[in-house]
Amino acid sequence: MTRIASLLASAFIVLLPLSSASAAMPEVATALFEARTVAARDSALSTLEAAAPKDPASAYAAGAGEFFTALELLASGLHRHGFESPQSFMLPLMQLPVPPNPNPQPLTYEEFRAILVAFRDRLAKSAATLGSVPADADIGMVIDLTHVGIDLNEDGTIAPDESMAAIMAALSRGGMATDGAAPSLTFRFDRADGYWLQGYAEFLMAQADFWLAHDFRSTFDGSFHMLFPRARLPLQDVLVPPPGDMGSSIFSSEWRIADFISMVHLINWPVIEPERRKAARQELLEMIRLSREDWKAIRAETDNDREWLPGPQQKGENPLTGLEVGEEQVQAWLATLTMAEDLLEGRKLLPHFRVTASTGQGINMKRFFDEPKPFDLVLSITGPGIAPYLESGEIVTSGDFDQIQREFGGGGFLTFALWFN
Repeated sequence: MTRIASLLASAFIVLLPLSSASAAMPEVATALFEARTVAARDSALSTLEAAAPKDPASAYAAGAGEFFTALELLASGLHRHGFESPQSFMLPLMQLPVPPNPNPQPLTYEEFRAILVAFRDRLAKSAATLGSVPADADIGMVIDLTHVGIDLNEDGTIAPDESMAAIMAALSRGGMATDGAAPSLTFRFDRADGYWLQGYAEFLMAQADFWLAHDFRSTFDGSFHMLFPRARLPLQDVLVPPPGDMGSSIFSSEWRIADFISMVHLINWPVIEPERRKAARQELLEMIRLSREDWKAIRAETDNDREWLPGPQQKGENPLTGLEVGEEQVQAWLATLTMAEDLLEGRKLLPHFRVTASTGQGINMKRFFDEPKPFDLVLSITGPGIAPYLESGEIVTSGDFDQIQREFGGGGFLTFALWFN
C-alpha cells in the first residue's frame, strides 16, 4: 500500500566491505540521506546519478533517492491543490499524509493526470537505477528512518515531521504527524532490500498506469471536490460546504460519504491508452519476480544485523511491524506469488461470486489487462463488466486463499503482504 518505507542515515551511512562488483560508498550518499533542504538533496542525487553507471553503491543510493523524490512529486502536487487525504483502500495512491494548504491552487483534470505521469515516470527511473545494481554487490547501509524525508508542503525544507518515520506513523494512525516525534527506526539496508524497493516501485507504477490508461474525467469532475475541496473543481460551489462545516476525514460528514458513493458510481472509464493497461500487468509480474529475488537473497544471508525484512534464520522482530518471520510465512508468501503469477498469466482464473458457482467459469486476468475494455467498477462487481473475460479453466478456490492465510497466523495476511511486497 501504499505504506512505504524510506531510507536515510541517522548520522552516518556505513558501507560494509564490498565484493569486487562494488565500490566504496561515496560521501555524497550521506549528503543525500541527511539533507535538510530540497536543494541539497537534489544536488547530492545528481552527483550519485552521474556516478551510478560505474559504481553499484552510488546506483543503490541514487535509486533509493529517486524513489523518495517520486513520492515527493506526488505529495507536493497534491499539496499544491489543497488535497485532503482519504482513509480509503479505494485510493491507495493518495493516502500520503499531506499537510493542509490554506491557499490551494485551482486544479484541472489535465493537471492531475500530469501529476500521475510525473510520479510514474520517476518511479520508472528509480526501478531502472536499482535494477542496474549487480546481484553480487555487497551493500550495507545503516539508516535511521527518522533522518530521511521528503518535502510534503513545498517549502524547500525537509522537516522532522516530514521524515519517513513520521510519515509511516501518520499513515498507521490515519493522520498527519504534527509534533515531529517518531521512534528511532534504524535498519541496515542490504542488496535484498534493493529488490524490495524496486518491487514497490513496480507496484506503484502499475497503479498509476491503470489510472492513466483510462479517461477518468467524469470521476474527477463529479467527485474529486471531495479530495480537493478548494481547488475550484466543477461542483465545488454546489456540493462543498463552507470551510467551518467541513469534516477532517472522508467519512466524518454526510457530504463526504455522498461524494464517495458518487465516486464509486462514476468509475466507468473508457480506455484511452491501452498500452498502459498492458504495462500495468507487466509491472505486476516484475514485482513478483523481484519479490522472489528478494527472498532468495534474504535466505542466503548469514548475518543478523538490524534487518528490514529478516529471514527465518535471522531471529528478532521488526521494530516497525512487531512481526517475526518464520519458514511457514516464507513458504506461504512464495505460494502467494505463484498464485498471483498464474492469475496474471491466465494459467488460472479468478472466481466471481455470482458467476463461477452457476457457470463454472472464471475471469482471465491476463485478458483483462491485455484486451482492455471500458472499466466499470460497479458492473465488474455485479458481473456484466467482467463478462468479456470469462472462460472455462482451472479456477483459484477460496480454499487456496484460506490455506495461505492460515500460515500468517495472528499477524494477518495483509500486514505481512504490505511488508513483504
